[in-house]
Amino acid sequence: MSEGAAARQTTERLRMERDWSMANRASGGNARRAWRRFKRNRVAVIALAVLIAIVIFSLSAGLISTFITGFDYEENHLDLARSKPGEHGYILGSDANGRDVLTRLGYGGRVSLLFATMAAIATLLIGSVVGMIAGFASGWTDATLMRFADVLLSIPSISILVLVSSIYRPGYFLLALIFSLLLWPGISRIVRGETISIRSQPYIEAAQVNGATNARLIGRHILPNVLPIMLIWASQVIPAFIITEAALSFLGLGVQPPRPSWGNMLLEAQNYYMTNWTNVFLPGMMIFLTALSINLIGNGLRDALDPRMER
Repeated sequence: MSEGAAARQTTERLRMERDWSMANRASGGNARRAWRRFKRNRVAVIALAVLIAIVIFSLSAGLISTFITGFDYEENHLDLARSKPGEHGYILGSDANGRDVLTRLGYGGRVSLLFATMAAIATLLIGSVVGMIAGFASGWTDATLMRFADVLLSIPSISILVLVSSIYRPGYFLLALIFSLLLWPGISRIVRGETISIRSQPYIEAAQVNGATNARLIGRHILPNVLPIMLIWASQVIPAFIITEAALSFLGLGVQPPRPSWGNMLLEAQNYYMTNWTNVFLPGMMIFLTALSINLIGNGLRDALDPRMER
């Protein structure tokens, strides 16, 4: 090998190692810059505050039951059924079975938020792992995984959910698992495309030159770069999961009474909404505020993670 060729090879190796080092150092700075951009988005910050308040309210349902209302979410007082807000010690009224609405709103929030979060996390885990493997491995592995994803995408997932729910009456843990098994192909295709793009970057080649294994490349370089896309995707689908769970519960196919969810609270209140409209309005408003706030947070994350938004 000539001295000139050796020098060019050495220069190229040094350049690749420099790119690798710069990519490693950039991750922390990018996160801090994204947080600063997010804080400048007042709408997203207000939405985050609203969501935190809803989460705290739901997590505090037991304390509310013990120290504020004095009623458990299953406690019936049929003689006090359909009490209006403020009557008979019911701060937000009671339902058709004489159960405290405020307490059930808190416990219902636990169920709805936990279900949506579990479904989103499980879907993300399955879809992102499949997408990164397909995008990084390419070849027959990529083709096989993506054809299987195409098959699942062709299945009407809502129809399957309704069918399974009507037959088995699953709890919200099983319902979340069914969601994730049906809906992971959406995020997997997004992650696959981003993985293919990142795989061709110089710092990936530099890491390979430095002896990084495929597992290390995926964990150290691919995953941190696709994580923003995954977060934005999650912020868009969690509201959809909340609304879908509410719709299934409203149809009597989701979370089963006496365990409350915002959806089955709407179902139980529909027969007397003309005489006690607050029992319909309150769970509906909780669903609306939660879905809206998460969507606005997602928009804020999208803008904050976009380097073109830097001033």
